[in-house]
Amino acid sequence: MSKIKQKLKSPIVIFLTVILGMILISIPPALTQQPVVLNMLMIAPEARTWKESLVKDFEAKNPGIRINVVEGPNATDLLEDLYTSAFILGDSPYDLINMDVIWTPKFAAAGWLRDLSDRMTKDELGVFSPKDIDGGSYEGKLYRIPMRSDAGMLYYRQDLLAEAGFTPPETFADLVKISKALKEKGKVNWGYVWQGRQYEGLAAMFVEVLEGFGGYWVNPDNLEVGLDKPESLKAIAFLKETVKSGITPAGVTNYQEEESRRIFQNGEAAFLRNWPYVWALANGDDSPIKGKLAIKPMVGTAGKSGGACLGGWGLGIAKSSKHPEEAWKAIQYFTSEAAQRKFILQTGFVPSRESLFTDPQIVAKYPHYPQLLQVVNQAVLRPPIAQYTQASDILQRYLSSALTNRMTPEKAMQAAAAETRRLLRT
Repeated sequence: MSKIKQKLKSPIVIFLTVILGMILISIPPALTQQPVVLNMLMIAPEARTWKESLVKDFEAKNPGIRINVVEGPNATDLLEDLYTSAFILGDSPYDLINMDVIWTPKFAAAGWLRDLSDRMTKDELGVFSPKDIDGGSYEGKLYRIPMRSDAGMLYYRQDLLAEAGFTPPETFADLVKISKALKEKGKVNWGYVWQGRQYEGLAAMFVEVLEGFGGYWVNPDNLEVGLDKPESLKAIAFLKETVKSGITPAGVTNYQEEESRRIFQNGEAAFLRNWPYVWALANGDDSPIKGKLAIKPMVGTAGKSGGACLGGWGLGIAKSSKHPEEAWKAIQYFTSEAAQRKFILQTGFVPSRESLFTDPQIVAKYPHYPQLLQVVNQAVLRPPIAQYTQASDILQRYLSSALTNRMTPEKAMQAAAAETRRLLRT
């Protein structure tokens, strides 16, 4: 009897096994495999927007890929330190590298990033702001695709200028003249406020003024240093004169972005050098100057246009990533026109795609974006050199010494130039 049962059982088992095998074969691989997880580190305030919007949309369209957004500190220098430490330890846990524009040369020179030069055609790159593409390149190779741009600019009180019969300034001399006139008439307490504290913002502000006087910091092509040239001394003389003449507060050497913004937003100053984020705050319902301000590129000297220090963030792929193809798919999506439009509308950041500056949806919400494109088109890069962090520290120290009268501008810039040259030789 048992032998008969075994004979009956065997065909049934075989049949069921075959059916089960056919079912398993018919299941799509995406349902039988664990999704690829890509890790990305970013500053905490932006992480939530990314998770709830961009990442959520990407994962819905790409069920086989998950993006793990790791929240880092709010300070960008601390974020850079975390990335650097992870790379130095050898096997970085991050696949997508969310980079400030000034990190690209350092990360690329160290061999921590994948070369993306062959990933996009010339036409595909052409939709982005040229300066943003330059900011993602190092020694002729592309390592970072721009996600959002940023650029320093000049804010001004268009109502006060119009009432006094002034047109917006085109030169530093115009800026000083208008500032003095408005202050003398009692329209403002101060003419012009900027960032003079010893930190990265000081270097960013200075490259704009330096550009306006026709000078340069470091030429990346031949590593020539221009800090001790006449143009650099003229730039410092202008900044010191704004304080000496009383159009800029003496405390400006302790100001960062927020200190200077508050003075301008409170209606105390006619002009402000700052970043695009100020626009939304200064036009808020609780702002005394709502609807009374305008923007333009930083002024220069006769025959020389001013510069707009390029900022912004972009995405690269870690050399150590085990999932470069999936990482590239994510970069393509995050920097696409549709994703970037949604991101800009939600955050008010500056797009890296030129067409979005005049996009009807964006202009309807942010009418100043066409003027913002003019600013971005005058962007100037901080030196794209591997030793940028050290070079910036040198400039900050000696420039601060010159502005606070601890050293003469001549001695300060001679020392800064000499130390920078020694750095670049090593």
